Amino acid sequence: MRHGDKINNLGRTSSHRKALLSNLACALIENKRIFTTLAKAKALRVYVEPLITKSKSDTTHSRRMAFAYLKNKEAVSSLFKDVAIKIADRKGGYTRIIKTGNRQGDAAEMALIELVDYNEIYTSAKGTAKATEKTKTTRRSRAKKTDAKGADTTTDTKSEEKEG
Repeated sequence: MRHGDKINNLGRTSSHRKALLSNLACALIENKRIFTTLAKAKALRVYVEPLITKSKSDTTHSRRMAFAYLKNKEAVSSLFKDVAIKIADRKGGYTRIIKTGNRQGDAAEMALIELVDYNEIYTSAKGTAKATEKTKTTRRSRAKKTDAKGADTTTDTKSEEKEG
C-alpha cells in the first residue's frame, strides 16, 4: 500500500530518479522549455520550483543548495543570473505544463514544460495588448431615433432615392 506516499517514483530507483530530475531541471533552466512525458513534467515541476524560489536570494548558501540539486555550474549560474532576475516579482508558479497529445510509439502522454516568464507569446501579447488597446463598448439595443412627428427616421435611404 502507498498510504501517504506523495512522490511519483517514475518506475526508477531513488538514485536514478534524482539523476533524471537533476538532468531535466538543468535542461529546463538552460533551454527555458523542454518536451517530455506528462508524468516527468509533473515530477519536474515539484523539483524545480523550490530551486527557482531559492534563486531569488543570491547568497552563497542558496547557490550551494542549488548546486547540490543540479550538479551543473552552468545551470546554477544561469539560474541565478538570468532566471532569478526575470521572476523576481512573481510569487510562485514559475512553470507551465502544456499537454501535447500522445506519443506515436507507446501512446505515452506528452507535455511541454516551460518557464512562464520566458514565453513571449503569453507575456508580451496579453500584457501590452490589453493595456494599450481600449475598445469602445456600445450597447446592442439602441433606441430608434424619431422626429418631431413621432415617425421613425431610421428608414432605408436607398429606397427613398429610387422612388424620387
